Amino acid sequence: MASRTSGKGSQGTAGTAKRVGRTSGPAKKAAPAKKTAPKKSAAPAKKAPAKKAVAKKPAPKPAPSPTGGIYRLVRAVWLGAAHGVGALFRSIGRGAKGLDPAHRKDGLALLLLGLALIVAAGTWSNLQGPVGDLVEMLVTGAFGRLDLLAPILLGAMAVRLILYPERPDANGRIVIGLSALVIGVLGQVHIACGSPGRDEGTEAMQDAGGLIGWATSKPLIFMMGEVLAVPLLVLLTVFGLLVVTATPVNAIPQRLRQLGVRLGIVEPEPETGEGYEDDDERYDEQWREALPERTRRRGARRTDADPVYDHDQAEAEALTKRRRPRRPSAQPAMNRPLDAVDVAAAAAAALDGAVLNGMPPSPIVADLTQGVSVDRERTGTPVPGAREAERDGAGTSGTGRRADRSDDADGATGGDASGRSGAVPDLTKPAPERSEGLPARAEQLQLSGDITYSLPSLDLLERGGPGKTRSAANDVVVASLTNVFSEFKVDAAVTGFTRGPTVTRYEIELGPAVKVEKITALAKNIAYAVASPDVRIISPIPGKSAVGIEIPNSDREMVNLGDVLRLADAAEDDHPMLVALGKNVEGGYEMANLAKMPHVLVAGATGSGKSSCINCLITSIMVRATPDDVRMVLVDPKRVELTAYEGIPHLITPIITNPKKAAEALQWVVREMDLRYDDLANFGYRHIDDFNHAVRNGKCKAPEGSERELSPYPYLLVIVDELADLMMVAPRDVEDSIVRITQLARAAGIHLVLATQRPSVDVVTGLIKANVPSRLAFATSSLADSRVILDQPGAEKLIGKGDGLFLPMGANKPTRMQGAFVTEDEVAAVVQHCKDQMAPVFRDDVVVGTKQKKEIDEDIGDDLDLLCQAAELVVSTQFGSTSMLQRKLRVGFAKAGRLMDLMESRNIVGPSEGSKARDVMVKPEELDGVLAVIRGESAP
Repeated sequence: MASRTSGKGSQGTAGTAKRVGRTSGPAKKAAPAKKTAPKKSAAPAKKAPAKKAVAKKPAPKPAPSPTGGIYRLVRAVWLGAAHGVGALFRSIGRGAKGLDPAHRKDGLALLLLGLALIVAAGTWSNLQGPVGDLVEMLVTGAFGRLDLLAPILLGAMAVRLILYPERPDANGRIVIGLSALVIGVLGQVHIACGSPGRDEGTEAMQDAGGLIGWATSKPLIFMMGEVLAVPLLVLLTVFGLLVVTATPVNAIPQRLRQLGVRLGIVEPEPETGEGYEDDDERYDEQWREALPERTRRRGARRTDADPVYDHDQAEAEALTKRRRPRRPSAQPAMNRPLDAVDVAAAAAAALDGAVLNGMPPSPIVADLTQGVSVDRERTGTPVPGAREAERDGAGTSGTGRRADRSDDADGATGGDASGRSGAVPDLTKPAPERSEGLPARAEQLQLSGDITYSLPSLDLLERGGPGKTRSAANDVVVASLTNVFSEFKVDAAVTGFTRGPTVTRYEIELGPAVKVEKITALAKNIAYAVASPDVRIISPIPGKSAVGIEIPNSDREMVNLGDVLRLADAAEDDHPMLVALGKNVEGGYEMANLAKMPHVLVAGATGSGKSSCINCLITSIMVRATPDDVRMVLVDPKRVELTAYEGIPHLITPIITNPKKAAEALQWVVREMDLRYDDLANFGYRHIDDFNHAVRNGKCKAPEGSERELSPYPYLLVIVDELADLMMVAPRDVEDSIVRITQLARAAGIHLVLATQRPSVDVVTGLIKANVPSRLAFATSSLADSRVILDQPGAEKLIGKGDGLFLPMGANKPTRMQGAFVTEDEVAAVVQHCKDQMAPVFRDDVVVGTKQKKEIDEDIGDDLDLLCQAAELVVSTQFGSTSMLQRKLRVGFAKAGRLMDLMESRNIVGPSEGSKARDVMVKPEELDGVLAVIRGESAP
């Protein structure tokens, strides 16, 4: 590029020089005294401007316009009208963007309904006028004889949009199916009417299949004749019909039988699942053939020995033990025959279509699965065909793990369990506790005054595709694991697996008298067999008598933040501090309530996914909480990570990028916590939610004579994006503030999120770890870093890009998950919505220092040399002590104290903290500048 540019530049210079030479001829003749000037200049092009100025001629006067300016006037009027009309339509478009999505969908449905009425008037009756001619030309010309069906199709689409506005995912499928159906039918009609061409006239084509039928049938007839064209068009018609009705080919007999039952033609069959047993048995036989022979024998022996037990007695014994219920796997056991209820649930899920990740199932699937969920938890067997997508409020707001609704299942546990062929019930695992109803909703804060604030719509966040539960890669890994066990003569077999977006956990069941250490000793051999170094062995899986082997998927999936938040919205858990984290290895979404964490440490190496996690936390708060619900303090020493959130109304202060100001902000949080505790103590409440509820209901009032007006306190969320930078500047102040906040601030509604990419003991100190109970570890570079974050190994084997281990407060083992991801465009859309709703209201006292400096005599006097020596000594040793100055400089206590006060006034050392050494505020490389300022010179 540089050579091309220079070449063009030289050519341009040469051209300029030639033009200058031509134009300067007369000037040289007129002024012979300046003949020697060109010899002094080696580049005559540089003199071009002066010579051009001499040779410049006056511009000729423009010729008068032949139209007398009428053309220019008409052109100006036309452009002005065009700009005005364009501005009007642009303003209408901007207003349409601000409409509620529901209004936009209703508007589209009503528009289609109006078009259906116009087309019906033009085709079903003789509509006169230009509109009737246009309908005849477009609709009749395109559809031919079937133009009478066009308004019916438009009306059906309009009615569907009105009745089911919450199902936009099926619109594309219906459009594709209707297009195929119309094209196939019109092609057949055109062939049946003799296949008239365009040379026979418009009326002949309108009397057949129209332009669509002609364009469909003519190429097929030309290439292969009518004999093959008709069957192909019939197949296209059948395909369109199947797509519109969402019916797979193998489900056609079932759908026809259901249609016959509804019409009363066919007798309904008892729900025994006989129609599906063949497929399920074939599926089980394929898995049995893939397993070793001894595993099949052991599985068959265990199934034949299943005892018959009393269902009611098992429930009574289980409820007396009050332990955590056993969580079933999302993958069905490979050698377990399905019973009637399982088959019915699987069939209903198959007929209802694919269920998106984490979204609640349809009512058909819900009705079939709710009665089975409790029985499956008691027996340790899963519910096939439908995941546990429903959450109750307590399940989602605690550690974020999935839980079935026990209140719905209590009334559906009847029936005889003797006919079931499931596994032996584990009576040490209790059933879910009975619930009186849904849990109480979290205390919500309302906006003060007459402010109207609407939360951002979840439509601003993208939807993810349906997740995979099994792929060919999983089958290959199962075969490799089975081969390793057989080669090393270990009596173990793969009995199931659960696939997550990043890794798949394979469940290994050991034979009798087989040590667990035999599996862990084969870790390297397993990694070699599956060609993956990132193999993690869990022994055992929490809540199961099985060893887990986590192996990364070769086809990773993306987890969208919108899907996780839609699940929280569907579960009707509207706590403002509920945030989305990601998707776990069992395929369920992970959410956490920051109010119950109550503080969390996020750590990992560079590029492991910490920034994406912080973005998901902040975006979750913006989508689910108003500024009066949650206020935030964002600390971003990197200066680039959190700039997208500048100006949102949830901020209580502008984003803090200076580490020194960040330490002051943490000290302000401590003061705010103390003020909140004063109110709680004065009014007799133990938690900020109780105080807010009392203030809102008028039960809590200010004392008489006080001018203070009580108002609810919002939750205060402090997010520190890089803790290491703060610990480098003021380690003692930052650690003291963090420890005090984490010890006491839970009841005051103040919560911390600390993130760092350097999880070392000097950054994440023992005091900080002891008071931050919840941890979220992403990929680390060493085992030591994993032990600092989690107090156990595991994070060093993560594969990065959002793969993490979540260890909430109270959990023994971490949960592996893939962190959610939110794009910059989604963040910008949510931030813009929040900014349009409300302007931020900052507090001025957040970053103001808490300690008043002493009034110190700044007149150095004759102590200039001593002060320079003291400053050099303190800065070079990074140790500010009065006794050290006495020893090193051989001065008395009074002189050493005066020197220390002078250095404090010039921000060389910090304020006195009793008997402790003072903090040194200047780094050794800044010593020359400090000495120059002391001497009154300009800083270098």
